[in-house]
Amino acid sequence: MSKTVKSMRTPLGRVRGLGSAKEGVQHWWLQRVTAVALVPLMLLLACAIIKLAGSDHTALAETFQNPFFAIIVLLAVLAAFWHLKLGAQVIIEDYIHSEGAKVATLLAVTFAIYLVGGIAAISVLKLFFGA
Repeated sequence: MSKTVKSMRTPLGRVRGLGSAKEGVQHWWLQRVTAVALVPLMLLLACAIIKLAGSDHTALAETFQNPFFAIIVLLAVLAAFWHLKLGAQVIIEDYIHSEGAKVATLLAVTFAIYLVGGIAAISVLKLFFGA
């Protein structure tokens, strides 16, 4: 005799594959995609840093004015800060239990990550355009 196990999920939830949070799978995939994207980007950046070790400011500025290099650095900055935002959000949601503190911390951390990421992206663009 087989037992039937009742699911707590609604039929629509089973079809869409969403849990109670309605976004967990997408968040999980975005975090994995950014992690995978960061591997080749960081390897390229590490090679460039090794190559530029000991160079003067002029050589560094010329390297950043190369469109390929500037795009790689910009993509690395964007992927790294997006990955950081996703990871920080998961940690905050998992370990801060007070709803008010959770919301305040999420807002503060998200603002800080966007601020520093924006400054990094603008710095790359500034070096690229030679300003």
